[in-house]
Amino acid sequence: MRTLETLSGGEWVRTGEWIDVHDPADVRTPFARVPALSAKDVTRAYDHAERGFAVWKRTSPFERARVFTEAARLIRERAGEIAADVTAENGKTLAEATGETLKAADFLEYYAGLARQGYGTLLHDVRPDHRTHTQREPIGVILVISPWNDPLITPARKLAPLLATGNAAVFKPATETPLAGLHFARALHDAGLPAGVLNVVTGRTAEIEEALLDDPRIVGITFTGSNAVGNRIRRRLADRNVRFQGELGGKNASVVLRDADLPAAAKAVVAASFGQAGQRCTATSRVIVEQPVHDEFVTLLVAEVRALTVGPGTDPATTLCPLSSPKQRDSVLADLGRAVAQGATVLTGGGADADRPHGCYVEPTVLAGVTPDMAVWREEVFGPVLAVRAVGDFTAAVEAVNDSGFGLAAAVFTRDLGSAYRFADEAECGQVAVNTTTTGWDVHLPFGGFHDSGTGYKEQGEEVLRFSTRVKTVAVHFGAPGRADG
Repeated sequence: MRTLETLSGGEWVRTGEWIDVHDPADVRTPFARVPALSAKDVTRAYDHAERGFAVWKRTSPFERARVFTEAARLIRERAGEIAADVTAENGKTLAEATGETLKAADFLEYYAGLARQGYGTLLHDVRPDHRTHTQREPIGVILVISPWNDPLITPARKLAPLLATGNAAVFKPATETPLAGLHFARALHDAGLPAGVLNVVTGRTAEIEEALLDDPRIVGITFTGSNAVGNRIRRRLADRNVRFQGELGGKNASVVLRDADLPAAAKAVVAASFGQAGQRCTATSRVIVEQPVHDEFVTLLVAEVRALTVGPGTDPATTLCPLSSPKQRDSVLADLGRAVAQGATVLTGGGADADRPHGCYVEPTVLAGVTPDMAVWREEVFGPVLAVRAVGDFTAAVEAVNDSGFGLAAAVFTRDLGSAYRFADEAECGQVAVNTTTTGWDVHLPFGGFHDSGTGYKEQGEEVLRFSTRVKTVAVHFGAPGRADG
């Protein structure tokens, strides 16, 4: 079993306590272990971050860009090793893990470019002989909490912009999947990131939560995970001047209209629903089909799902990987059992993989006979489960999409440009796709949901600067003394 160290204060450290990391394809034997930091270790990480921020905020943006460019190069150079570890700890296919690894490098390269260009606006001033501008500055020490489903790309999405703009970070990867985050930290460390700018806290959340969330030096928290945990963090911050960026749950819908290319729509919906075994916040979990094409579409959909190959992520033939942990597998199976008990019909799948009892496998599942009041239609399952409903027309389809507390992603499949734009205008969600999957947004595209799916701060692109920087207005009088007007 491999033993890994974690990064704190520019040093790779270990403790006497360890957390085992298991492969969800076969959970019987751990393949790696990482340090289980204590509350005192967390406080030391904040000490390091405070000192690191004092250095990094004064570091030239061009030097920050150089560090990021070199880190991206190292990630690409190490892509095979990193992807193998992502597959081993998370379960996703090697192809998915490789794509995630390369996208992490893309984030570093994008924000290296953004660091070079500066952020600010020249403003007109009513006073003569004055020039006024705004400039953006880093805000300080930010806590980054990332999930297990995308253990590399989510840290990259969060850390790249906040570090590029001069902030420091304490980073808590998911307990189940710490290796990917450590790879990201090592690339930055090896590229020359100053000590303390990035500190990785591997530990059991219950043992370090107070030290992690309550440190007075925190100025911002960026979190991706469940609504229950996100709302708990938000309540904890209620009386503190701490920014909170949350990417929370989703119950994403794809709409198939009567004029859609049905075979193409079926392939896209399956890709959006069952990639990473449905463990994506943007995964399609509801399909809304206009009644005239419902039966034909469902036939195509079920055929596509039955063609998926369930297996370990290391097998090149696998197109549907295991879920990321026994806990997640059991949660999805419980949701399926409840759906059937409430009257849903299983068209394909519906259970665990009996041939792989030591893995976290759930069969790809399509449910029919689903009504709007069922839990499987309203609550996030986060697994390879897709529910299908028929509606009468476009208006009813949009109403069904918006009849949700969530508002992350939605898609429509149609050949009509008017329907496409109407859907884009009327769908109550932060990401809209037309004739393509609900998943897969590039690094420069703002990302985030409405309603219970997120907060006011978006991720990705330049929009993330609203979270990671503060705006200062500067007025300069350059005329003769005594002519300045206040």
